[in-house]
Amino acid sequence: MSGSNVWSRSRERMRLFPELFAQCAGEAAVYGKCVTATTTGRQELQKDLCVKEFQALKSCFANAAKKKAK
Repeated sequence: MSGSNVWSRSRERMRLFPELFAQCAGEAAVYGKCVTATTTGRQELQKDLCVKEFQALKSCFANAAKKKAK
């Protein structure tokens, strides 16, 4: 495996990111609202406060990437 192939695959995945993100806009919005709601004022985001929303976004990205790979 040459180094150039690794970078080529990485660049290709990064080029797909906006398209995948667009497919998961709803999940991203819900996660963003959760993060915003839990960090009002000077409160810091704590681990696992938005885990359900994050898992939904992660699952959406994975599904969108699988569809794109086909």
